[in-house]
Amino acid sequence: MSVFDLEKSLERAERRLGKRSQQSTRRPRSDRGRSRIDPAVIACLARLVGGQERPRTKDLLRDLDEACRSRGLEPPSRASVYKLLERLPVATRRLADLPPAVRDALYNLAPDSAVPEHQLAFYCFNYGTLAAVSFAAGLPWLALYQALRLPGYHARSHGLVAAVARARRI
Repeated sequence: MSVFDLEKSLERAERRLGKRSQQSTRRPRSDRGRSRIDPAVIACLARLVGGQERPRTKDLLRDLDEACRSRGLEPPSRASVYKLLERLPVATRRLADLPPAVRDALYNLAPDSAVPEHQLAFYCFNYGTLAAVSFAAGLPWLALYQALRLPGYHARSHGLVAAVARARRI
């Protein structure tokens, strides 16, 4: 006979803690899984960060605060802005419009595909030649910012994208 008896242990725990239902008595939030930040605020942030080079965070937060307050909206916190930057939609590029070296790095996509720029950067840094990496290094800063946070890089490739981000102050 085993020293540990699961049935007896469960009975003791039930006597001690009482019988609990498996379901929570709390109702789930009606907005779970969705952002509570106003879409107008997200659109304003997208306009402010849509350039080629990264704006200074201090300036970005100030401009976002001014834009939100002038529209009567609540500006998001600094932490919320950082969270939004990780998932803001970036521009997409048609595969047919890209240079041959970049198309070769995107080896598993159909010729008529549209690829988000952060995914394009990931493929170029991970699977591309020097020409593809050079193309990716010149993408807008937000695409590189998001690409840097994607999982699945080869070790050397992640170091390369991190070096490009550091050189561009991303």
